Amino acid sequence: MTRALLPLLAVLLLVTGCGVGRDAVGSGPQEFQFVAPGGETRITYDPPESRSKITDLRGESLLEPGTEVGIADHPGTVRVINIWGSWCGPCRTEAPELQAVAEAARGDAVVLGIDVRDDRQAAADFMRARGLTYDSIYDPSGRTLARLDGYPRNVVPSTIVLDRQARVAAVFLVPVGSSDLLPLITKLAGEPAPPAPAGSG
Repeated sequence: MTRALLPLLAVLLLVTGCGVGRDAVGSGPQEFQFVAPGGETRITYDPPESRSKITDLRGESLLEPGTEVGIADHPGTVRVINIWGSWCGPCRTEAPELQAVAEAARGDAVVLGIDVRDDRQAAADFMRARGLTYDSIYDPSGRTLARLDGYPRNVVPSTIVLDRQARVAAVFLVPVGSSDLLPLITKLAGEPAPPAPAGSG
């Protein structure tokens, strides 16, 4: 009996060991893995070398059904990823702020939503009523969001800000405004550009 429990215990220790640490993401160049931040709702990752990357988040466009959109469509740019739903009360206040960010930071940053647990028509009406021009991944099943390892699906709205190298620079587990995002975007846009891919130029 004890011999049979040893492998299980080893697995449990390995799994729980992954969650240990003071940051909500591991350090180094590996893929982003969210770790519970111990009550923090606004998390920033500095220095830049400590940030982890998101290789891509991609899914069907809410604004253009049948086409796909994703963060890889905007290389070398700061990306603001907002998780939202038309059913979410705080999203109604937050959405115009994100539109203001998209307009004010044009050229330095893009906003991309991930619309979760939603009806397509309700989501499209939500965007139209608020004059939102930035696109969203339509993700009713949460499949796209699930690619963010460990990220809480029940925290809506929430926002992830990627630096120019698609590394996670900040996570907001609360509604955000332009006053939260624009200074951060300015800082990230001023960081060194990502290295050119090998063989280019």
